[in-house]
Amino acid sequence: MRELILAIESSCDETSVAVIENGVEILSNIVASQIKSHQRFGGVVPEVASRHHVEQITLCIEEALEEANVTVEDLTAVAVTQGPGLVGSLLIGISAAKAFAWAHQLPLIPVNHMAGHIYAARLVEELAFPLMALLVSGGHTELVYMAEDGSFEIIGETRDDAAGEAYDKVGRVLGLAYPSGKEIDQLAHQGQDTYQFPRAMLHEDNFDFSFSGLKSAFINLVHNAKQKGEELVLVDLAASFQASVIDVLVAKTVRACEQYPVKQLVVAGGVAANQGLREKLTVAVETHLPQVKVIFPPLRLCGDNAAMIGAAAHVTLSQGQLACMDLNANPSLVFPNKKDE
Repeated sequence: MRELILAIESSCDETSVAVIENGVEILSNIVASQIKSHQRFGGVVPEVASRHHVEQITLCIEEALEEANVTVEDLTAVAVTQGPGLVGSLLIGISAAKAFAWAHQLPLIPVNHMAGHIYAARLVEELAFPLMALLVSGGHTELVYMAEDGSFEIIGETRDDAAGEAYDKVGRVLGLAYPSGKEIDQLAHQGQDTYQFPRAMLHEDNFDFSFSGLKSAFINLVHNAKQKGEELVLVDLAASFQASVIDVLVAKTVRACEQYPVKQLVVAGGVAANQGLREKLTVAVETHLPQVKVIFPPLRLCGDNAAMIGAAAHVTLSQGQLACMDLNANPSLVFPNKKDE
């Protein structure tokens, strides 16, 4: 049976609508980026983001249906990101999804944005459980153990800044354009780890992360050098910062996969696009965990997009988890952690 889900994502600064077939095939995935509008502020301005969503959401829905070559009558359900994210942005997507579902008498599927990032891997190949997911983005750095579809156990998370957040703040100090993660990654490949920044919590007996100390150490080094009139090497700064982040991410992830019996490692979120992370983690897993398959979504599915929401929604729908028309945004939505149930 052909199942077509119209998925809507508006948790931050991308307005995206996709049509997904049977949870695994992308028929369309429209993404209206707002990066240029936020660059002059050095980060996402919530009110500006919300206004852009209002302007773009209807156009994206129309374009997604047209590109997928389907009509409203062909659709099985409507899915939408409920959270986490910016409350104003989330509300635009949810309002549009509810209106569309009500007007066309379609089921409404609520989706956790972070589950969407994990299930982006499902658009690459079939997921094999149990699996480990490393979620790295601007707002999240987590290790999530999944024993089965829809089961999420957070075994480690950041205690302060997320990895992506540290990248953005370091980029700002270096005077790079927002978002700066890609440029730092490119610079890092040209430099050497000469500044030796701290690897926080690297050897502690847990799977948690901390990047606040690294961020502070970086900022202090740059500011002190400016005050003394010392010249710092930009590419070496980038390489040293990135090495610190990646060393911790790789070490903790490999240790988690050794402790938990997993078949796959899914790397998800915006920072999953980082080439340095991809290279180091692939080598580490091949060396220490040859029985584990690493899955990186293609670059176009690492950032926020509606295709991943549609992939996750297919699982949510199969488990009968539907929303009523009083669905509200939840900017602090967390995983339904099976361990706590």
